Parts: sequence; structure tokens; C-alpha cells
Amino acid sequence: MLVRRAAALTALTICLTGCGSSPSKPAQSAAPSASSQAPASASPSAEAAAPASAAPAPAGIPTITYTKAATGFPADPDQSSTVPLTEAAHPTAKLAAYDAPGGTARAYLTPDISGVPLVMPIVARRSGWVAVLLPSLNRSIGWLPEGGWNRVPLHDQLIVRRGAFTLTWVRDGAVQQTWTVTIGAPETPTPLGRTFVLGRSSLPSKVYAGLDVLALGAVPDDKGAVAEGLADAHTGIHAWYRNEFGFRRSNGCVRMPPAAQQALLDAVPAGTSVVVLP
Repeated sequence: MLVRRAAALTALTICLTGCGSSPSKPAQSAAPSASSQAPASASPSAEAAAPASAAPAPAGIPTITYTKAATGFPADPDQSSTVPLTEAAHPTAKLAAYDAPGGTARAYLTPDISGVPLVMPIVARRSGWVAVLLPSLNRSIGWLPEGGWNRVPLHDQLIVRRGAFTLTWVRDGAVQQTWTVTIGAPETPTPLGRTFVLGRSSLPSKVYAGLDVLALGAVPDDKGAVAEGLADAHTGIHAWYRNEFGFRRSNGCVRMPPAAQQALLDAVPAGTSVVVLP
């Protein structure tokens, strides 16, 4: 699935390339609950060092949105890691994301993205700073100084193995269930690496078995391979109305059996990390 945001809507909107559907207004995700507790032992470890100060953001840097990314951010150094991420950051105000602790501010992040609370998994820590997975920019991280965001606990993780055609749901480090799924076709593959659940949306089309869709932070790696007008779309996870799984035939989506999709919708909140492996 490719997930497109329609203008003038205040929540995530879905358009599935080649699935015969048009955008509709979705149900908005619930706001995340903040937590100031210390991270669990599975969280990325902190480095003991003097905090690097955050320089003022230069004039003219962009704001990352559902359809607009930014440049200059470093690659996620652990793109294929399946170590559970147990905390996320939710901005409480517009704040700058940096290319390194004490580095250069490259873009702004906002509390909401298309009306849905922005909750980004924390993947690394240095004294006074955290690195988060960025939306709309595949396999990239941004560094945030302390302040201007709340900590959100994470319990779930989704692991997609393209070669095995499986999606595994993990909670608090324990496998809950594994399902056979359909992934992106060779010309429109499901993007590899770590990303996260942005939010959920509703669609009227019967092909989604009447269930909401989970929109992800990832976007097509080859925007020229998708249908015209969907170059700024996002990938996602959704149910499929036919019992045809274990194939490479979507436009980048992960197609799930309806019962599997319902299980994720009942349990998986915004900010949940998703890892796509070869």
C-alpha cells in the first residue's frame, strides 16, 4: 500500500496504488501518553559524556511533513537491528532536529504530522541528546536535545522478513504471533530498514476487509516506479480481502490476513517500531 495525504484533511489519508480506492477521512489515533521513567534495559545505552550544546537553528530550514522530507541527516547506523526499541519521543512544541549532538539543525519537527501525534522511536543516546527515526525519510535519524519532547514507552515491534514473506509481532521482547504476508513487487519493493507506525486510517473500499490501515514513516525508495501522483506517498500495513499471501505483488505495502490486521489494530500504537529485513 501507498499512503497519500490529501490536501485540507487534518489526519492521515490513504490511497492504495492499484487497489482501486480513493482517499477518505480516517479515524485519528489517540494521543500518546508521556512517560518520564528511566528506559528499560533493552533501550539503547547512553554514552557518558559532557552534553553538547544545541546551536540555534539556522534561518530557512524546512519542516518535515507527511509529504516533505529534508536533507543532511545521517543514515541509521543499525538499519537491520531487531533489538527492541522501548522508548519514543513525542514533540510538545515545534523543535529542531540536528545531524549530530551539538551539530547543525537540518529541519523542524512538530507535535503532529497531518493531524496525528508524531511519536518517533529512540534508537540511540548520548549525554543530553537522543537520536530518533525520522518520518518521510527512509533509514535516517535525527538528534534531539533534551527539552521540547516527552518520553513515550514502547512495548511492541513488527518485524517483516521479505524473503520469508512473514510479519512477526513482538511484545516486550516475546514473539506474539507470525503471519504469512504479501510484500512489494520487485519493481516497487517494501523499503528495507527500520521505520515506525505513524498512525491509522479508515477506508471504505472492500479490498481492505473493512479494517483500518497502519501508515508507516517509510516512503518508496524509487519514487519514479510508483503511479503518477503518488511520489509523496508512504508505505503501510493493511488487510487484504482475498486469501492470497506469500507473494511479491503489492506497491510497497504489507498485505495481511484480516484477523492478523485486526490483532495489530487492537494492540499496536503510533510509534511502534517496524523493521523490514531482506
